[in-house]
Amino acid sequence: MKLKALLAAATAAAALTAGAAAAEQVKIGIAAEPYPPFASLDSSGNWVGWEVEVIGAVCAAAELDCVITPVAWDGIIPSLTGQQIDAIMASMSITEERMKTIDFSDPYYNTPAVIVADKSMDIAPTPESLAGKIVGIQASTIHQAYAQEYFKDAELKVYQTQDEANQDLFAGRIDATQADSIAMADFVGSDTGSCCEIKGAVADDPAILGRGVGAGVRKGDDALREALNKGIAAILADGTHEKITAKYFTTSIY
Repeated sequence: MKLKALLAAATAAAALTAGAAAAEQVKIGIAAEPYPPFASLDSSGNWVGWEVEVIGAVCAAAELDCVITPVAWDGIIPSLTGQQIDAIMASMSITEERMKTIDFSDPYYNTPAVIVADKSMDIAPTPESLAGKIVGIQASTIHQAYAQEYFKDAELKVYQTQDEANQDLFAGRIDATQADSIAMADFVGSDTGSCCEIKGAVADDPAILGRGVGAGVRKGDDALREALNKGIAAILADGTHEKITAKYFTTSIY
């Protein structure tokens, strides 16, 4: 009986240890939809890209055991608040509206929003120039919120992914799209995107476009937010952020 009791105690202890280890793993939510060059699947089914590498570097510097967890973009905040994931690192801009629901780390990159259209089209990134045009935007993004506020005289076509908007721009089914400048620079530099060019950045509105991209965490999860801040500060200070950036971009995006 005594041996059985000892074995039972050992089994229970092992289960508790395994549970503690699992609890320490941080599930980092990224958008399941490809968003090159920030995050996309390679031919082997592995997630690669600038943001994927930054996640790894931030977690290493913060001494966090992180696992990338793909989630559909339009359900990524509910997945965080519902505790299916522990943090969001998916090019999510820090906005006042989102801060009503979740908290954010310090920014780890910041780039302007731009309008992209066919090279042959005389389009400027202004409400007047886009009046009467068909503008493609990704659902549940700052770009959708911005377009709805400023491009009231344009016809807005909403897509689940930016790639779908880009494909329709290439096919001529829309006149323009608004998205992040770095992502669109990657698109116009591709064979598909060679038809198009960046027409310029839209007028800034921090209330809608935010104050850069940060990691989203649940309200009150200060320990994780501070750990991520520590990791972000560390990779900025030791040059890791710059080294990763140089692999993907020609200029700083911080």
